[in-house]
Amino acid sequence: MEWIGAGSLLAWVWLLLGQGFFWRTDVRLPERRDPERWPSVAVVVPARDEAAVLPDSLPSLLGQKYPGRAEVFLVDDGSTDGTGALARELAAARGGLPLTVSSPGEPEPGWTGKLWAVRHGIALARERVAPEYLLLTDADIAHEPDSLRELVAAARSADLDVVSQMARLRVVTFWERLIVPAFVYFFGQLYPFRWVNRPGARTAAAAGGCVLLRREAAERAGVPEAIRHAVIDDVALARAVQRSGGTVWLGLADRVDSVRPYPRPAELWRMVSRSAYAQLLHQPLLLLGTVLGIALVYLAPPAALVAGLADGDTTTAALGGAAWAVMCGTYLPMLRYYGQRPWWAPLLPVTALLYLLMTVDSAVAHYRGRGAAWKGRTYPAP
Repeated sequence: MEWIGAGSLLAWVWLLLGQGFFWRTDVRLPERRDPERWPSVAVVVPARDEAAVLPDSLPSLLGQKYPGRAEVFLVDDGSTDGTGALARELAAARGGLPLTVSSPGEPEPGWTGKLWAVRHGIALARERVAPEYLLLTDADIAHEPDSLRELVAAARSADLDVVSQMARLRVVTFWERLIVPAFVYFFGQLYPFRWVNRPGARTAAAAGGCVLLRREAAERAGVPEAIRHAVIDDVALARAVQRSGGTVWLGLADRVDSVRPYPRPAELWRMVSRSAYAQLLHQPLLLLGTVLGIALVYLAPPAALVAGLADGDTTTAALGGAAWAVMCGTYLPMLRYYGQRPWWAPLLPVTALLYLLMTVDSAVAHYRGRGAAWKGRTYPAP
């Protein structure tokens, strides 16, 4: 057991210092200044059965205080709960930016529903606005009134093709507190924001809830057609833009929030498991490596500490305790960002075990033909 504790501690020292300081939460919008001329923007919102959250999100988009021309295009992707009608009612009652609601019908073969809706929304925007930028945002995302202005100013000031913010997810219930901050923490570990944002980056990622995209860059990268099958569409978009020579920036949001509740663990489970195996490219060897990696990095430290104390092996206990302490230390900034108590940090191994089970469940669902299932649709591996 001693060598397992030593291996886990070495892994955490490397993660602490060598993985792009992923654990820090100070990557926010870059320095920005108002442009001389504010470019036109089309806000594209794909929505499927979102009537429960639209009253909290859509008015925030319609109420944007943007100095240039901006219009909102909500694409109703086959909703059965009156999403489109509700959107029109909210626009009529609240006013603000012009809103167009449309529906493209069922997606063609090879397209995910969300990207089919995005394609339709972009096409409409080109006809109506001829936008210089596209804000791709989910139907559950609420924006502060100056959000669009700040995004465009950042893109213009730093000459960026993609500016994406990881929306602050809702954290209210016990299960949200246990799982949600870790979701963003693990995402940052996979795609360290500093690596994404440095010049000539080889790491590309975006957060799908809030993506400001230069239209010329989208056309150069062939987006969304080039990524039409992607289940993890935000990362695929960033990679397509980067491969075509574009620049990508990703950070945490201060003024962009998800209003979608996840009151029960089953809903959080589905959120993670629907795309977890796709993240591993549907490769069994990558799944095996992920399981072993999570076991060594997150489960071994408390196991080594407990085993060492039980056996009177102070070396093993010290190695396990030190690794667990480093783990907790790296998680504290994310807990502070979400306004959570520090005592959640020692529970990160429990959360990691849940994510491991979700990933395995995602693989099992894939091989049973139910992989990437979301809102009544199932998408096969490309």
